[in-house]
Amino acid sequence: MDILKTGPGTIGTPNASSAPAGVSPPLGTGARADLGGLEPMAPLKRRWPTYLGAAVTVVMIVWLWLKLRALGVDSWVSAMPTSPLFYVFFILLYFSPVAGDFIIFRRLWGIPASGFAALVKKRIANDVLNYSGEAYFYAWARQRSSMVAAPFGAVKDVSILSAVAGNMVTLAMIAVAMPLGIGLLTEQQLHNAIWSIVGVFGMSLPFLIFSKRIFSLPRKMLWWIFNVHCLRLIAGSVLTALAWHFGLPTVSVGMWLLLSAARLIVGRLPLLPNKELLFATFATLLIGQDEKLTVLIAVTAALPLLVHVVLMAIFGLSSLVRKT
Repeated sequence: MDILKTGPGTIGTPNASSAPAGVSPPLGTGARADLGGLEPMAPLKRRWPTYLGAAVTVVMIVWLWLKLRALGVDSWVSAMPTSPLFYVFFILLYFSPVAGDFIIFRRLWGIPASGFAALVKKRIANDVLNYSGEAYFYAWARQRSSMVAAPFGAVKDVSILSAVAGNMVTLAMIAVAMPLGIGLLTEQQLHNAIWSIVGVFGMSLPFLIFSKRIFSLPRKMLWWIFNVHCLRLIAGSVLTALAWHFGLPTVSVGMWLLLSAARLIVGRLPLLPNKELLFATFATLLIGQDEKLTVLIAVTAALPLLVHVVLMAIFGLSSLVRKT
């Protein structure tokens, strides 16, 4: 029966003490020999995530750059706004979603400052492929089991509440803006807008009805997260208006606030075709200055992609240097 006993660090292998007296265990047998045979494969196993991460980074950079070229990056570089305040408010706008998520997960998990970079990558991944950033951030949290044991529920709840908050803020803005802009819409556009509003409300309704089955966090925490998302969206609209104002200062901040709200509404409505064209038409009718306005809107749409490319290159190089 001694042969079934296991010593520390071995599984199902006989101890040296179980061999007959005066007889040494043969070389090349036992757990040590088996582990030694696996040693050449260990570096390869450790390196494949690095290679995969580098390949994903390169693919994302190429995809973002192609999208930038499709937006006509060569044509608007010379027409970039000259006011430094435009870029100050643009940077604040770019990082506002990340800051909101950091505040939320800082309270939920107590994530360190390094978690901010992970949330930046989450934002970039979501822009490249919807909700892929949530999968990335879930994997990032799973690798840090000492920080959080079961991150899926929290990541799921925060993601759903972000979408619900976006829909609720959109509906609130529609209620305010519709009386002002209804005369600018054609009959077909108004018909599409009404059905889009119904769609926005319908997408949020199941989460409200079955909230006890869908959400895993306490109700008090869910309301706090929802409020943070709403404040983030409102702050994003204000920062957009301020950036546009300093990009085209001849238009008042109040008018830009109205356009920023319209942009959020148009972007959220699901059934409207040619959303960018519809928003550009609405903005031109409201404030005029067709050429300057078109350039400013194009710059605002393209700059986040340019920042994505720069940050992905920085993250990729940093990871490569660290691994090396």
